[in-house]
Amino acid sequence: MSMTALGRAFNVQPACDGVWINLKDVGGVAFLGYLASTGDTFTLQEAKDNAGTGAQNLAKVAVYWTSTGNASDTWTKQTQAAAATVTTTAAAAQSAVVFEVNMASLSDTYSYVKVTSTGAATVTAIHRDLMVQRRPNNLTKMG
Repeated sequence: MSMTALGRAFNVQPACDGVWINLKDVGGVAFLGYLASTGDTFTLQEAKDNAGTGAQNLAKVAVYWTSTGNASDTWTKQTQAAAATVTTTAAAAQSAVVFEVNMASLSDTYSYVKVTSTGAATVTAIHRDLMVQRRPNNLTKMG
């Protein structure tokens, strides 16, 4: 039986607003935020463990992508000076946002990241470039 993409190419957790995500054994994580037509601010932090030891803002987001989130349009590239925050507007075209964090971007001895929404956005974490591929039921927990 062949492997599905889940476990081979990616791992995902759909409810990760303010949840520490382990980047050990992955190339990075893509964060997807969604809040229909209401703007929001998403803050990226790094820590040494899932308890938040040494938590600090991670000012590495220079490029992010926005869309309506309903498959009616393409992604629009947004740029900013490297920052720990991404802010979307109330425009419908910015209801969904995606940005990525590479494991190599973290400070030495840090391996966890989290994104926190200041509003009521849904935050999804998607591990990518899995160094160890497993069937979905054998994937390690992301947090």
